[in-house]
Amino acid sequence: MKTNNQPIFHLSEGITDAHLAYFRKHGIIQFKNFLDQSALSDIHTEVQQVQELLLRNNIQKVNGIPLKFGTDVDGSPLIQRIAFASHYSNALRELLKDKRLQSLTALLGSYAGRIGENEKDGLVINHYVNAAESQFKQLGWHTDSPRDLFLGSRILPMLNVGIHLDDCPLENGGLRVLPGTHEQGLLKLLFRKKYFIDNNPDEKEVGFEIEAGDLTVHDGRLWHRVQQSPYTGEKSRRRVMYIPIITGAYQPKTASSPTPFYHKLAHLKQHLYGGRPQWVNVKARAESLAEVNSPSL
Repeated sequence: MKTNNQPIFHLSEGITDAHLAYFRKHGIIQFKNFLDQSALSDIHTEVQQVQELLLRNNIQKVNGIPLKFGTDVDGSPLIQRIAFASHYSNALRELLKDKRLQSLTALLGSYAGRIGENEKDGLVINHYVNAAESQFKQLGWHTDSPRDLFLGSRILPMLNVGIHLDDCPLENGGLRVLPGTHEQGLLKLLFRKKYFIDNNPDEKEVGFEIEAGDLTVHDGRLWHRVQQSPYTGEKSRRRVMYIPIITGAYQPKTASSPTPFYHKLAHLKQHLYGGRPQWVNVKARAESLAEVNSPSL
């Protein structure tokens, strides 16, 4: 296991030729200090309000995408994966308009890209923590491309943009990638590893020294995973917001959208191997939350 000894990049003026050259070679790039401490504090508050709204209203799916439920270190209810989070927050919706994020479309090269706020799974909030009833501690090897096949379309270039809300040094687990695999052929993209089942370290994998406020971008064809933290409790907490930048035909999702097949498989795997279903007693636990004001919609 090694760190990615890349140059220190910042996104203050948008994508540069140096950024583009590095990304084309490796399929991954990290930008430091995308959000400052004040902005991070505001985002943390907004994320908490979105979670409380969803729990209070017993919402289990958003636009056909199931939420992942667990329990926090203090025993309180926790949503460990929220899809389309910006649909419940004006502040998160405004964040997606940041010109620096918009500039990332240049990493798609000749393809015309856009931020998929209403497509794929929208703005996703992943919340990893090791607690007694956590359902989301790690994520096995995968690429982001086969979902296009499940949705009946050909694989198109896409970017997955991660805004990291907590410090995550290498020893605390976190993002692992196989650099350069975004240029692999179709067979290796589909069969190099067992999707989501294989959590084993790879001798060629690279990890990152991430600080709260950093931003990572990876090519959707890149093999990557999320390593479980070796710690338990508060020290294991890692929150990341992921934003898709996509191309091709506009395919928005709505409240009537069906649940994609790959999400049904994930739910079945959790039910068979991960203990009780994630949604059990969510409403009852949510009612124990202190009443708070809902975020403006």
